[in-house]
Amino acid sequence: MSGQLRETASELAGLLWREHTVYRDRAGGVVIRGEHVQRWISLAPGGGRDEVLVRAGRILDGGTTAPARAEAVARLCAGMGELAAVCRRLLSETAVTPTALPRGSGGVQRKPRGRAGTRGRHTSLASWAVVAAVVAVIGICLASTTGRI
Repeated sequence: MSGQLRETASELAGLLWREHTVYRDRAGGVVIRGEHVQRWISLAPGGGRDEVLVRAGRILDGGTTAPARAEAVARLCAGMGELAAVCRRLLSETAVTPTALPRGSGGVQRKPRGRAGTRGRHTSLASWAVVAAVVAVIGICLASTTGRI
């Protein structure tokens, strides 16, 4: 399977990018690097006989690869055009998102992705309800000590 993966990756690399490097990774898969676009694609044997696991990610400054940002399973029997379409879709998902601009710069700020439960700086309705309840309890305690109740 690794020989077939190498041939498939070489042909696929020519369809995706004019400038590319194809090499085998430690796990036995094949990696296609497009330095000029700062992206990489890897092909590894999938669960089925004719399936490959396709992963895509970014190349960081300095040449190191970031972890995969997108992955899919593709069938080799579908043809090179279909495999290239899957790769292009994954590469588009790994597009660099603009970094958040500092406040007051006039740009749009983006929330960080992948961090569940993070919210903006706005106080939620539940927080205001807790604050109001605490103020009411303090008010009742003060009123009972002054004898107005």
